[in-house]
Amino acid sequence: MTFACYRDQVSDLKESANKDFNTRTEAELRARLKEVTKERNQLRAQLTQDEPLRPFQIELLKLQHHLEVQQIPMMVLFEGRDASGKGGTIRRMTRFMNEKRYRVVALGKPTDEQKTQWYFQRYVPHFPAGGEMVMFDRSWYNRALVEPVFGFCSKREYRDFIKGVVGFEKDLVRQRTALVKLYFSVDKEVQAARFKRRQTDPLR
Repeated sequence: MTFACYRDQVSDLKESANKDFNTRTEAELRARLKEVTKERNQLRAQLTQDEPLRPFQIELLKLQHHLEVQQIPMMVLFEGRDASGKGGTIRRMTRFMNEKRYRVVALGKPTDEQKTQWYFQRYVPHFPAGGEMVMFDRSWYNRALVEPVFGFCSKREYRDFIKGVVGFEKDLVRQRTALVKLYFSVDKEVQAARFKRRQTDPLR
């Protein structure tokens, strides 16, 4: 968010409060003033938080342009512990990106039919075309990180994945797919605090 956008939003909030002045009781005006003040502080906090990201968001736009010109498909895998910031990072990355040239994929549990197929098969339909970026909010690494812990795969399925994943990814790169893998982690105290916040914040 630019300073001009922030200034315009604050101005809109003030104008809205002024329009209410002649039609509301004193108690209602106090409540409205409290709301406006809260919204203003949130806008200021967002501006302060987002400003350091601007140079990187500009670089992402340049990257999108490069991928489009060169017709290079790109995949970014986001893996990590629960509440480690995967979703928040994706939202910040994509805030100013050209929405026509990227997709975010977050697959649910495999269906009974998918469980009978080649493990990587359900991911393939979501792979990017030339000039497109696809971000996987969790990926095929579920087989290595999540499924063994919860007993969703056998030891043999786990071993087969470990043996096959390197060759699978080498084939992707050999065919000009840019592949980036990111792993996010937080300590147990931070994770517990974020879980607690989710219980009271419906937007988390």
